[in-house]
Amino acid sequence: MQLPSHGANPHTVYQQLGLTMPTEVYDFSENVNAAGPPMFVEARWRTFYPLIQRYPDPDGEPFLSKVAKFHHVDKHSLLLGNGASELFSVLARRYANKRVIIVHPTFSEYERTLQAAGAITVPVMVEDIIQYILPMERLQREMIDADALYICTPNNPTGVLPKKEELVQLMTYGAQVNCELVLDEAFIDWVSEDYSLIDYVSSHSHVIVVRSMTKMYAIPGLRLGYLVASNTIVTELKAMLAHWNLNAFALVIGAGCLDEQQYCQQAIAYAQTQREWLHRFLRKNGCQVTNSVTNYVCFALPHGQQADTFFTYCLAHGVVLRHTKNFMGLNGEWFRIGIKDITAMSYLQNCLQAWFKMYKG
Repeated sequence: MQLPSHGANPHTVYQQLGLTMPTEVYDFSENVNAAGPPMFVEARWRTFYPLIQRYPDPDGEPFLSKVAKFHHVDKHSLLLGNGASELFSVLARRYANKRVIIVHPTFSEYERTLQAAGAITVPVMVEDIIQYILPMERLQREMIDADALYICTPNNPTGVLPKKEELVQLMTYGAQVNCELVLDEAFIDWVSEDYSLIDYVSSHSHVIVVRSMTKMYAIPGLRLGYLVASNTIVTELKAMLAHWNLNAFALVIGAGCLDEQQYCQQAIAYAQTQREWLHRFLRKNGCQVTNSVTNYVCFALPHGQQADTFFTYCLAHGVVLRHTKNFMGLNGEWFRIGIKDITAMSYLQNCLQAWFKMYKG
C-alpha cells in the first residue's frame, strides 16, 4: 500500500489507493487546531492586503520581536523559518556527513532531510511506545560518537511527552561528549510552556529548540516556525537561508497569534476533553492507546483486526486517518487521529463503532 508520507490533502490518499472519494469526508490525518485560526485573522484580513505590495521586513519583524518577548530570549538567538520544515532542512545541512541519532517512532522529516544532506542517521527505538520511554543508557552510549541527537517532545505521532528530567540529563551529557541536542517542540503548545526547554538554551550552547506556529494557531498555509539556539548557531544557520524567506502576512499574523492566550487555553481544554473521551472509547473496544497529551491520539487495533482493511474501511466511509507506514516501529499497525470539531468527532465515533460492532458480531 503506497501512501503519502504526510497527513492532510486527503484526495491524494484516495487517488493513490484508486478509491472513489466520498462526498462527505472528514480529515483526521492532519493535526492542527480544530477551532481554526484566531478570530482576529479573519476580522482584520482586509487590513493585511497592503502588505502584498512591499517586501517583508528582512529581519522578520514584527514576529521576531514578539517571539523574543514571548520567550524572554535575545532576538539574536532566534531564527525564523518558512514553517518548521524549512528549519529542519537547514539543520540537516549543518549535519552533512555527520552522525545523528534519531529517537523512533518520530516525525519522518528528520530522517528524510538528514539523509538528503548526506548525514549518517542512527535509529534508536523507545522501550515502550505507549509510554514513550527513552532508552537512556543506549542513547548515552550512542551520543559518545554522535554529533547530534533529535528528539520530538511531545512526540509525533504518539503524542507522548518524554520526561523533562531525562531530557535535561541528556542535555547535560551532551555537553560532556560534544553532542548537540535538537528538540522539536512543535506540539508543546498543547501542554504548557513549563515543559519547554527554551529556558535552558542560554546556558547550553549545544541545544537547539524548534517550534511551529502551525499546529496551535491553525495557520499551516502561512508556513511559520522558529528555532532558539546560541547566537553562533543562529548566525551559521541564517547564512544558509534565502533572503525574505518569510512572507509579510505570516510575520504580521504570527505576531498577533502570540497574544491569543485565551484562545490557546480554550483549545487545550477542548483537546483534553476529546482526547480523554477518545482514549476511553478506544480502550473499551480493545485497542492499545498511547498516553498522548496533545491534540491527537495514536492507537492500534485489537489483535486479529487487519490494519489495512480497517484503513480502507474508514476511507470508504469518509474518515481519513493518519497511517503510520512511514514511522519506524509502528509500521502501519498504528493510526493517528487528529482531534476535530464536535460534528467530525461524532461522525468518527459512528464509523469506528460500526467497525468494532462488525468484528464483535
